Amino acid sequence: MNHKQSVIADPGIGPTRDLSLRVSVAILVRVLFENPKNGEAMLALERKATLHAAEDGPEVDVWAQPFGGAVRILDLSAIRTLTGYFHFDTERSRSEQDFRILIRPSSWETVREFCIEHFKQAADPIIETDSARELTEEFGDALKISLQRDQYLCKPVTTVIENEAAPTNNINAKGLPTVRVYRVFEAIISNCALANTMLKNSESLSDQHLRDLALIDAQNGSKGRANAMLALPLKHLTDHYLSLSPEKRNAPILFESHRLDETISAILDGITTPKYQKL
Repeated sequence: MNHKQSVIADPGIGPTRDLSLRVSVAILVRVLFENPKNGEAMLALERKATLHAAEDGPEVDVWAQPFGGAVRILDLSAIRTLTGYFHFDTERSRSEQDFRILIRPSSWETVREFCIEHFKQAADPIIETDSARELTEEFGDALKISLQRDQYLCKPVTTVIENEAAPTNNINAKGLPTVRVYRVFEAIISNCALANTMLKNSESLSDQHLRDLALIDAQNGSKGRANAMLALPLKHLTDHYLSLSPEKRNAPILFESHRLDETISAILDGITTPKYQKL
């Protein structure tokens, strides 16, 4: 799919010629729980295996990232008023009203400040400002359970801005120059049985096992994907990031043989990077 094919117009809003900047607005959740074995603070990440085509044949990538996902636009007319006009980056974003849109570069500062202000509202009528939907969906994918609100305590922590446009690795909009706004939450798992389930899932499923599950998924006619959790000691992970130069924190890293997405540095306390501005 090329870029022109992937860009989906919002009908009647305007031409595409000057909509050259992609804006991605998302929620990230720092999920913490106490290790039932020793009381150690653990960070839970979403671990994903995805099958994709490569020159030497199909390959399965496995990586871990914070829980979360795209913010949904609840009032499209307000975004039209804000930007003049915009396009969704893909048909999927359009159908789900995900805040992944193409705008004029001159509108970025306005959109950024709009997001910062609206994220301060607990139940904003224009954009989604709660983490519950994404967290519930992704716990369901990883653990095959229905997460309940009485199993965790959640609060907003900060907003993170990525001002410098960089090509996205999103497979549906690959290469489009993208700026980002993240609303970061902290969710503390308060249910001991759930904490046990999370740790068991992390310890019992290796990255290779996930690769095998993704291949089986593809053989069964699906997209070739598999999900699990990865539980890591919070202090050891934070200390590892602190040992890296700020520039290296901008990129994916390896930790205990696991590939970790660069967005993990956005959710850790005390970790600064050139890429992210934490408010």
